[in-house]
Amino acid sequence: MKVVRIVLGQLILLLNAIFSPKSLKRSDEDQQEVEESLKGIKLYQFDACPFCVKVRRAAKRLNLPLQTIDAKQAEHEEALINGGGKRKVPCLRIEEASGDVTWMYESNDIIAYLEQRYAN
Repeated sequence: MKVVRIVLGQLILLLNAIFSPKSLKRSDEDQQEVEESLKGIKLYQFDACPFCVKVRRAAKRLNLPLQTIDAKQAEHEEALINGGGKRKVPCLRIEEASGDVTWMYESNDIIAYLEQRYAN
């Protein structure tokens, strides 16, 4: 079963690289503002997870250079479990300017949030 997961994971990554979406175009000022607002947002993910790929593709389409965190690394896995309450990816960690932190699971919810906030 592990071999099947590895092969499928590599296939997903290959197809993602081949069929990468085009990025949204913004003015330099608007893009800089978007990038500044992303400083408090991190995506906990696994490279070959199909739902994580789905979120990363949406972020690329929206031209959002999200900081990605490999949740397989022990320290990041621990932060994910302690902060969000479960070891599940994708998970978007959103830290507001007030210091409030939200842990958002489910790829569709994450994509809807990103589109609502950044699609212009």
